[in-house]
Amino acid sequence: MNKKLIINIFGWVGVALVLGGYGLVSFDRLAVHDLSYQLMNGFGALCLIIESAWRKDYPFTVLNVVWAAIAIFAILSFVF
Repeated sequence: MNKKLIINIFGWVGVALVLGGYGLVSFDRLAVHDLSYQLMNGFGALCLIIESAWRKDYPFTVLNVVWAAIAIFAILSFVF
C-alpha cells in the first residue's frame, strides 16, 4: 500500500468514529458520559489529525487537536 492510501484510511476511520459516536449518542444508544464515547471521539480526532496535517489543512488540524484534547481530559476524568 502506498502512503496516500494509508493516510486516507486514517481519515475515513476518523470520520467513522466521530460521526458514529455522535450518531449513537443522538439516538440514545450511548451516553455522553460513557468511556466508549470519549474513546471514539479521541481516536477519531487523532486519525483526523494525521490525515489533515498530511494534507496541510491546518484549520481542520487545529479543530481536531482541540477535539482530541477535550476527549483526553474527559477520558482522564474516568481514571481520576
